[in-house]
Amino acid sequence: MAKILAIDDEEGILEIIKTALSREGHEVTAVSNFSDFTVERCRDYDLILLDIMMPDMDGFTLCRKIRDLVDCPIIFLTAKTSESDIIKGLGLGGDDYITKPFGIGELRSRVAAHLRREHREKSNSFALGSVKFKMSAKEVYVKDKMVPLTKSEYEISEFLALNHGQVFSREKIYESVFGFDRESDSSAVVEHIKNIRAKFDRVNCNPIKTVWGIGYKWL
Repeated sequence: MAKILAIDDEEGILEIIKTALSREGHEVTAVSNFSDFTVERCRDYDLILLDIMMPDMDGFTLCRKIRDLVDCPIIFLTAKTSESDIIKGLGLGGDDYITKPFGIGELRSRVAAHLRREHREKSNSFALGSVKFKMSAKEVYVKDKMVPLTKSEYEISEFLALNHGQVFSREKIYESVFGFDRESDSSAVVEHIKNIRAKFDRVNCNPIKTVWGIGYKWL
């Protein structure tokens, strides 16, 4: 059982989320007006579902406020699917997004996938060239300088690095990392990799190669 926080100004959406996830054994807190909540209370949850389009404070602003305080997955609920919106949300520290309207099965599967990922135990570290992965801490270093990856960025990097030299489609990366096979949502991988490359570029490292027409690989 996990403690899940759902923030959406639509009461109907919150009721669907609460009913669907409660049946999976999760404890769901539904918040329709964040002014009645506090940022500090977000620390108490294992996963946060966050609507983007809200009247008082949009989801992007709220994600920016809480990302440094919480270490759990943040999944955006959005009717906005443009590339710029995806880039912005993932760049602020979001881990994934679900497009409205969504099905109950999709919601449960995506939440379960992220919760499983959080509970995987890792205790090893490994290095590829100048890049070192500390798997227990979910940290990556290049020549002793830490690369500030989000959880999702780290997981994608680790997956590619552990399978270095192999080429993976964005769909396969999404399925392997997040545990949910849905081609339309694999576009999140493209944006995550853009962010990963930008961060590695700051330390003069370019470990991910695009194999045109196929996917990506770790050199």
